[in-house]
Amino acid sequence: MESPQSARPAGEPHWYVDSRCTNCDVARQLAPDLIREVDGRAEVVRQPRDEAEVRQLHAAAYACHTRSIRHTDRRLDPALDPFPLALDADVWLCGHNSPHTAAANSYLVRRRSGALVMIDTPRWSTALAARYEALGPVTDVVLTHRDHTAHGRQYADRFGARLWVHEGDLDAAADADRVLRGTDPAEITEGLIAHPFPGHTRGSVVYVADERYCFAGDSFYWSRATDDLEVADSVTWYSIDELGASLARTAGLLRFQWVLPGHGDRKRLPAQEMSERIRNLAVRTRRLQPRPVDFTAVRW
Repeated sequence: MESPQSARPAGEPHWYVDSRCTNCDVARQLAPDLIREVDGRAEVVRQPRDEAEVRQLHAAAYACHTRSIRHTDRRLDPALDPFPLALDADVWLCGHNSPHTAAANSYLVRRRSGALVMIDTPRWSTALAARYEALGPVTDVVLTHRDHTAHGRQYADRFGARLWVHEGDLDAAADADRVLRGTDPAEITEGLIAHPFPGHTRGSVVYVADERYCFAGDSFYWSRATDDLEVADSVTWYSIDELGASLARTAGLLRFQWVLPGHGDRKRLPAQEMSERIRNLAVRTRRLQPRPVDFTAVRW
């Protein structure tokens, strides 16, 4: 029997989003023409017209942390689970977002040796772990901040990998194998640099791979609403002033083409344009004032 929250709406068979939706934006990233924000939650605004759009809805459904994207008369097709989903030649979106990481996106990035690094974690299961390690050996699991630490130890142990966290958020992953300290950049493994980034939390970290991929955690993201890089100042837990200082300190160091955040959209631009946008974001963020936490104020 279905729960009241997921009860099937009446009418012709169709896709819908049930009432467990937390408006996390993940589904809209994967099916932007089909799922949009309506009155503070995700809704399917039109039904799929072809097989490609059916696949988009399956991607959104298999990423949704509340499993809220459903069809009135059939179950999801496991053959249409696209994850891990290739975003570029050497980076994958893990999907299967976890309710224990506030629905954060997580990623895998390949190193020149052929080994992989996992950035933050999807929901835990042995079946999912097998999917990810089928791409190659995973040597490191790196955490961007305390909100995304769930499942880190489980994945690291399964892979035989090292688990990394910053000392500022060490209490959230006290069993980490490697601890980043201070604010100086540090190399995790070949071509993957950790940039400590206090602001969203005390121990936030931004990871840049090969001057190409920037795994930003919750420090900044691409906003479809403003068509630019943004900070989520309304959900900055530690200090918006420190976040502005982190951006100012690292704006000249960060070089990348892809921004790949935990929350918010992904974007690829020429490295020079991304550098300019980061510098502009640093200037804008230094002008912001602390404000009460308000999830509804984020400009996705």
